[in-house]
Amino acid sequence: MRERRPIELLSPARDIATAKEAILHGADAVYIGAPRFGARAAAGNTIDDIATLVEYAHFYRVKVYVALNTILRDDELAEAEKIIHDLYRAGVDALIIQDMAIMKLDIPPIPLHASTQCDNDSIQKVRFLQEAGFTQVVLARELTLKKIKEIADNTDVPLEVFIHGALCVSYSGRCYLSRALSGRSANRGECAQCCRLPYELSDAQGNTLVKEAYLLSLKDMNRGEYLEELLDAGVTSLKIEGRLKDAAYVKNITAYYRQLLDGIFARRSEYRRSSAGKSKIKFTPDPNKSFNRGFTPYFSDMPSFKTISSRFTPKSTGEYIGTLTGTNGRGLKLTNASVMHNGDGVLYKTPQGEVGGFRVNRVSEDTIYPAEEKKLPQGTEVYRNYDSEFEKQLSQPTAERHIPITAELSYNGRHLVLQLTDDEGITIKAEETLLQVEAAKQPQDDNQRRQLSKLGGTGYKAEETILHDTGKLFIPSSQLAALRRKAVADLTTTRSKKYTREKPGIRNTPAYPQKKLTYTANIYNTAAEQFYKECGVESISPAYEANPEKGVPLMHTKYCIRREFGQCPQNNQKAEWKSPLWLKNGNTRLRLDFDCKQCIMTVTKP
Repeated sequence: MRERRPIELLSPARDIATAKEAILHGADAVYIGAPRFGARAAAGNTIDDIATLVEYAHFYRVKVYVALNTILRDDELAEAEKIIHDLYRAGVDALIIQDMAIMKLDIPPIPLHASTQCDNDSIQKVRFLQEAGFTQVVLARELTLKKIKEIADNTDVPLEVFIHGALCVSYSGRCYLSRALSGRSANRGECAQCCRLPYELSDAQGNTLVKEAYLLSLKDMNRGEYLEELLDAGVTSLKIEGRLKDAAYVKNITAYYRQLLDGIFARRSEYRRSSAGKSKIKFTPDPNKSFNRGFTPYFSDMPSFKTISSRFTPKSTGEYIGTLTGTNGRGLKLTNASVMHNGDGVLYKTPQGEVGGFRVNRVSEDTIYPAEEKKLPQGTEVYRNYDSEFEKQLSQPTAERHIPITAELSYNGRHLVLQLTDDEGITIKAEETLLQVEAAKQPQDDNQRRQLSKLGGTGYKAEETILHDTGKLFIPSSQLAALRRKAVADLTTTRSKKYTREKPGIRNTPAYPQKKLTYTANIYNTAAEQFYKECGVESISPAYEANPEKGVPLMHTKYCIRREFGQCPQNNQKAEWKSPLWLKNGNTRLRLDFDCKQCIMTVTKP
């Protein structure tokens, strides 16, 4: 019988509390920021907190990955090395890294995952990382299903892809716009999100093509419809973006994908989840009710790729509710108003393109009443970006997760023996001396099963309780409880000892597929430079952060403004806009150039 392929649902965590919620709601792995050097500088965590999380996660066989994926200066390498040793002692399962300097440090035998910041977009690049010793590679978000399958078919390293969350408009790791405009480097975890600003678009002659809009702000990714295709393409890890998101977001989105995957596994016996236990979700997950700018699957070979920008707002639009049909005093008549609640948050868009928002004070039949008076025209589109009832529900405990066990109780003439067996086949036996043997006046089976099943708060659930002729004995409930507690503690200790961390790859210096590396390779220290030279690279330019070259592209992006507005010559669209195109925000002007052969747009500050 062919072995079932384990599939990992990987959820984000800004802190230990959020991570625990991700685990309860069905995550097979979580990723969290290191104390320093993570690509979300505002989401660092202490070693002690990470160690506490590891203990909790490993009970469910959930892996803990730590993001240490910024580029490092030479004077930071020693601190990074110490942090890595601390993380290894804390029990983490892998590090997510970008800087190849880490390959040259004296680090413990910890698995390394290649961050999407490494720009992993080709067979050659992924094969290099595999041969260098990485045990998992996070692919670039921009890849098509066909390309993902090609990489999987030609490499052996496990592949991780993003399936949900905010999208960087640029290839990850190849965006320098924030560094150029604000001094804050995305590759150092300090992105100022200049892509979420409004810009005016003009052509080569200075004609205004689009008035102020959020032209570089993309919708959020949602690949819920394509999970099966991703698995069939060879992906083993499915990643949710959002290390800055709150617990409610992580609960909802994790539970949503957990249920989708479980549905697939029920039909497809060749796949299984990679962690242990079963999650009981106590609400109906709905990604439309969590922060989103609208959704796109972001597969560049699909028609839906043509409209992927969220150009009327960079904020959460949420779920579309309906349109305004008129007014009722201070109230606004709304189609589908009945689904709204007091306290909901609204984002609106008028037919003239004006965008704003308000809080709903109350709802009455077909009318919603804003907390502050709003005069809005008929036809205004209304979106709910804060569902007060849904958020109230998510503020409560919304999931449980249990390891299923079988409990067997027997009496050998002197001792009560309780045997517990978990779903991995791990078995322990606990004994208690039955000091006084009394025949029961009536069968005790129901009481004994009830006492042995009281596992609340332990993380276990007795799916089967077997009594070996003990129902005829009177056994005090207190003694059954003591025996149960002892058995549960022994099982937990045994499970902990049997947890094995993934083996690290063998670090190596294989031939790099290129002989020359530009600033886009993000080489920021001498250790990374040494690594690439040992891999056969002959010419190396320093990272943009070290040497901000003038006139070089600050973004390389699969997103194309010409295609977005029906001006793509490759798609036989009527291309009337004369290049180069220009974006303007205040005193900032950015030039847009188009490599139609590779289908890439670049953004340059002249």
